[in-house]
Amino acid sequence: MLCEKCNTELKPDDTACPKCGHVVAHNISGFENTIEIRDALKNLVDTYGIDLLSDTNKFVSFLSDSIPYYDKERKLIRNVLLNGVIENMRKEENNKLAMVKAKEYMTSEMFLSENAAEFILVCFAYTFGWEYTPTLVDNKNDKQQPKEEEQKNNKNPDLRLKVLQPADNGKFKLKSNVIIPEGYTIIDSFCFDSFGFMRTVKLPSTLQIIGEYAFSECKRLKSVDFPKGLKVIKQGAFSTCGKLAMAKIPEGVLAIEDNTFSFCHSLEIVEIPNTVTSIGNEAFSGCESLKKLFIPDSVKYIESDAFTFCNGLTLSCYENSYVHKYCMATGIKYETVTKNVPFSV
Repeated sequence: MLCEKCNTELKPDDTACPKCGHVVAHNISGFENTIEIRDALKNLVDTYGIDLLSDTNKFVSFLSDSIPYYDKERKLIRNVLLNGVIENMRKEENNKLAMVKAKEYMTSEMFLSENAAEFILVCFAYTFGWEYTPTLVDNKNDKQQPKEEEQKNNKNPDLRLKVLQPADNGKFKLKSNVIIPEGYTIIDSFCFDSFGFMRTVKLPSTLQIIGEYAFSECKRLKSVDFPKGLKVIKQGAFSTCGKLAMAKIPEGVLAIEDNTFSFCHSLEIVEIPNTVTSIGNEAFSGCESLKKLFIPDSVKYIESDAFTFCNGLTLSCYENSYVHKYCMATGIKYETVTKNVPFSV
């Protein structure tokens, strides 16, 4: 990794360049795409001018075109803009004071996690050309490793290209128990949408991504066998699966996206791993059978309406965690648990 300012070779744990003192770019823990997003933000401002920040909807729309896959980050940025945080930062003459005030407001008034606030400060300080040294960096997730090392770590790069598309799944249309063959790494968007006969589905161990609304409206689907290698479950993937009773999300999944399990009326048991960092808009909306849900402290961002129409739901979380503060701010019923004590439904 090289310094962005003087190209000096840097060590992975350097926070500033030893030669010129320039702050070293790192991803914020829980926001593994920080560097890519802050670059996109700066590019937009450089291209269209600083006044673009005054038109929140237009700015976020342009940002959607630049980074189309990062819904969590775009919604967070939009929320911060609508709350006037960035505008107030620009008005403050002292840059350091501006960032201190912004962080205090985001964590105390908006109930954002420390990580989310750091992510915002890193992105906009870079956009404004201000120096800011974050404290919650995650060197493990930095995406600046050399391409040859990335290729070496990818044992079978051709494997990820095998996509199961809607045109390929006609043979499953009338089956109640579906077994998707090994080798597929992606299930395309809407691939099994409204497959009314499907009751169970066994996913291949090679699967990495489940596309948008891939199994939505599968009204008889009762169980899904998630593989350990799964990394992404896109928005609405299992929405309106009225018979789905259990979802054990594997380690490695980073986000529960918008509408993922919305209106799964029979959903009673959900296991969220400690790799998940965000829960999206209406992710569990209408899951009326869901009575208890443990959310690990890895979760640093939850949309305000993630659990609408979940009558009788109690969230379990660690005391003083982001989830605990979220529950207090939104009025969701909760209970705190002690670390290292197994959670039981």
